[in-house]
Amino acid sequence: MNTRPGDIPHDKPRWWLTKDGDRTLLALYERHYSAYQYQDGRVRRLFAGPGEKIVLRTRTGDAGFVWRNFISDDDQCGINCAFFRNEGPHLSSELIRQADRIADKIWSCRRHYTYVDAQKVRSANPGYCFIMAGWRRCGETKSGKLIFERCTRK
Repeated sequence: MNTRPGDIPHDKPRWWLTKDGDRTLLALYERHYSAYQYQDGRVRRLFAGPGEKIVLRTRTGDAGFVWRNFISDDDQCGINCAFFRNEGPHLSSELIRQADRIADKIWSCRRHYTYVDAQKVRSANPGYCFIMAGWRRCGETKSGKLIFERCTRK
């Protein structure tokens, strides 16, 4: 592989398993546009939400990803990417592809899906990193969030 100084190989595993409540990821989550704010001022200790979940972080804690297996309120089926944020040097699409492979090992042959609020992301092309990772836009929620999915091969 030809690389220049500073290039980051894209095939090297980036994710480490961690737990809901990981303090570094909690801080990363708090900077995400979708971070839920308690109206009564409670201090958050967990961020991944209920259900069966896999919480991933990079070694340095500059990216985080949460998969959730739960029953959605809007009849989406599959495994939900409940949280993804990348503040590090790695390509978001490669981090998503690696997270997909991890979820495929746990929940084989399951659809992956996520929501993107186009009004709240700082991108001219919301969800582009998911598209570059092999996902596709498949709809919109009643509240206007974009839905992206990756269907697994059987």
